[in-house]
Amino acid sequence: MLRFAPSPTGDMHIGNMRIAVFNHIMSKQLNEKLIVRIEDTDKEKNIEGKDQEILNLLKLFSIDFEYAINQSDNVKNHQKMAMKLLMNKKAFSCFCSDDWLDKQAQEAKANKKPFRYDGHCENLKDDVILNIEAPFTIRIKKPQENINFADLLKGDFNYNPFDVDSFVILRQDKIPTYNYACAIDDMFNNISTVIRDEDYIPDTPKQIHIRHSLGYDKEINYIHLPIISNAQTGKKMSMQDNESSIQWLIDEGILPVAIVNYLVSLGSKPPKEIFTLEEAIEWFDIKKVSKSEAKFDMDKLRFINREHLRVIDELRLSKILGFADEDIGKLAKLYLEESSTIKELQRKIGLIFSKKEPLADFEEEFEKLSVCFKNAPHFNDFSELEKYIIKETQLKDKSLSKPLRYILTGVTDGPGLSEIYPFIKNYLGEII
Repeated sequence: MLRFAPSPTGDMHIGNMRIAVFNHIMSKQLNEKLIVRIEDTDKEKNIEGKDQEILNLLKLFSIDFEYAINQSDNVKNHQKMAMKLLMNKKAFSCFCSDDWLDKQAQEAKANKKPFRYDGHCENLKDDVILNIEAPFTIRIKKPQENINFADLLKGDFNYNPFDVDSFVILRQDKIPTYNYACAIDDMFNNISTVIRDEDYIPDTPKQIHIRHSLGYDKEINYIHLPIISNAQTGKKMSMQDNESSIQWLIDEGILPVAIVNYLVSLGSKPPKEIFTLEEAIEWFDIKKVSKSEAKFDMDKLRFINREHLRVIDELRLSKILGFADEDIGKLAKLYLEESSTIKELQRKIGLIFSKKEPLADFEEEFEKLSVCFKNAPHFNDFSELEKYIIKETQLKDKSLSKPLRYILTGVTDGPGLSEIYPFIKNYLGEII
């Protein structure tokens, strides 16, 4: 079983989606199920509706998952396992106040040392604990031996007990901390492979320690992906970068298939530049992903999007643009030399069907053409229409070409009218 575990505290970003895509691919390659676990135990940071938005985006991107669960629904199991750890003397109640712990942290910082819990409450006797009325957290005892694990991408890691520390697993309100809830849920769901960002590497030994303390020794395969940085700034992509938001990319007119294509390509060497998610399943090898940070380049994504727009079914493209006519899809593709997104194509097609005010410096010609079109019979061929217009208006050269293009397309440049006309001839009444 694999799991994708997003948090409903903000927009789905490109790092999240890359992890979701890799989980989907590996679940297919390993013939294992994939679940979605919404990590929502931090109620103060949760944003209403973000959990459903995440699930909708996964469906839009054709990410197959068996079911979705909310981590908060499993809090009773988290608490039950914490009691087991307490009973087995693998964890202890900690009555240290936040002020006391903050003071120790500041002292450690002043001495340029990492802050670690000093074990003050670890050996309190049961009768003492029963007589303390102060609120308390529950901490797991630090391991006695080093925690080792192998990352399928980055190699071997070795953490000593000092690195792992005696960390909090239940807060004072008895809500589980991230590492504890994550470890328990991975255990309950029998997770075999975890794919996530390299930022979580220091969390891995803590989660392994929790499971081992509960007697769960199944080995989980870990794959920690390098960060994605902005190619322009060189900094890690964050929600301050518009391009980081998947919803923003969709709203800008980037196709899901293009986003998947680009995210799989980041740090990889695919056998071809343009491909689908289904094709990637056949050849993708996560072990060959670069260990260096990936560079996100919006221009490259736009190029990939344009190439997918070139091959998309014309009827489907027209529906995306708000029509249901194959000819509109073909018309839109004529603009791909100067456009690379759905949003840009919508603007081009919108100008064709927009109401047009007389063209500056060509007001008289514009009026003549408008009258001519309203009285013109239907012509299948543009050259025949052009002959008719010249005969009826006596316009020629620039006095004809510029206002004619404008009245048909809303702009004075672009693809040739002989290319455009076959796809708009049935809409002339609406266009004029």
